[in-house]
Formats: sequence, C-alpha cells, structure tokens
Amino acid sequence: MSDSQFHQKILWINPVATDIFDKPMLEMFQDVKAPFTRVDVVSFPPIGPKHLEYSCYEMMIMPELMKTVRRAEEQGYDAAVIGCFYDPALRAAREVANKMVVTAPAESCLRLAATLGDTVSIIVGRRKWVPEMRENVHKYGYKDKLASFKVLGMGVHDFQKDHEETKRQILQAAQEAVEKDGAEVVVLGCTIEFGFYQEVQRRVGVPVLDATIAPLKYAEYLIGLRNQFGWGHSKIAGFEAPPEQEISEWSLFE
Repeated sequence: MSDSQFHQKILWINPVATDIFDKPMLEMFQDVKAPFTRVDVVSFPPIGPKHLEYSCYEMMIMPELMKTVRRAEEQGYDAAVIGCFYDPALRAAREVANKMVVTAPAESCLRLAATLGDTVSIIVGRRKWVPEMRENVHKYGYKDKLASFKVLGMGVHDFQKDHEETKRQILQAAQEAVEKDGAEVVVLGCTIEFGFYQEVQRRVGVPVLDATIAPLKYAEYLIGLRNQFGWGHSKIAGFEAPPEQEISEWSLFE
C-alpha cells in the first residue's frame, strides 16, 4: 500500500535508548491496525536509559520525548502513543501537540477495561513499579475498580527472553487475579509484555488487555472522534499550549 492510500498516521514512541523492541512491535502492529492506518515506531538515540523502571530514568528522557512529540506533529502524524505504562509526560505531550492526539498505555487500558468489567487487575514486572502505576490508576479515576496488582518479579528486559516462562508466570498471575482477587479484566502492565495476551485470555476466560494493542487502537479511535466530530484535546486549560514566542526565544525544541 502506498503512502497516499493511508488515511491516518500514528507514531509509536518507545521512550528508551534502545531500538531492540522497535521491529517486533512494528511487525505486530501491522496485524492489528486498521487497513487505512500507517504506524511508525521510533526509539531514542543509544545514550541514556534502556528502560524506565526508575523515576530518575523517566526524568532523563523527558526532553527527547517532548522533542519527538513536537517533531511528530510537524511531520503530520495524526496521533502519537507514548509507549510506557507509566504514561510519562502525557499531559506535557498534549500541551506540545496542538492538533495531534496523544495517548499512552495505562490511560488507554484503564479506559477500555472500565467498559469491559467492574474490576481490573494489573500484572507488572516488579514491585518497584506499583506505587507510580497506582498513582495513575487513582489519577485517571479508577481507584474503586482496582482489584489488585500482581507482581511477577521480572524486569522489562526479561519478558522477551524466555517466552514460555513469561507466559507461565503471566498465566499464573492472571488466574490468581481472577480467582482470588475478583478481577473481571486483566491488564498486562508493561508494553514489553506483548505477544502473550491471546493464550492467557483463552485460559482465564476474561478480557486480557495487551498494553501495546490497546493504546494503538485507542489512538485510532481518538483520531476518528477528532476527524468526524472535532473532539480533540481541549486547549483552554489543562492542555493549553505554551506560547510559540517563548518556545522560539528559549530554543526549546532545537
């Protein structure tokens, strides 16, 4: 399909200084995106954090993330997805994007999970991740729907090393979430947990949301709302854009 046949473009941003996940994610997106959607995947230059398991690492990638979002809008993308379940700088990214819609995995998964069931459990790699992710659950308004966090004891770069072991651990956690914690929906709480949701979902019998597919489809949905009804991010208060004069005078995106 030529570029002229795509009606909308989405940029998936892996906000880390490694491109090892770019190609497998792009290949997966080709199978789940709408036929008229073009998806591109980018990561950051290879000097900096290669995962964001620590808040200080998260802070270190913010300038590059803002520049990437700003560049995406200039290049005509219809949406950008910040590909980390911490949803780093989502509000700031929406300030930077005047027309383009921006979303991220936790927001997308929680909004969708709330329509699919009354309670949700989130499967995460490490206990370290839980406090910030719990803050986001509360911030997005889903505190009363949270059944549990299930901790696997795995880092970001462990998920794709041994697929059978990762699948076994996710399945065990998901079964406990459903049977013991009362979860009606399970969310895989890291974008690098991609590729496992289908079998786990079949085995546990409840929706299991993949943290890469959900935000991609949510981005497509948001583009449709904006294009058909003009329902984009409101720019008069929380997502108000900074003055272009200041951006230029302070050379913020150069």
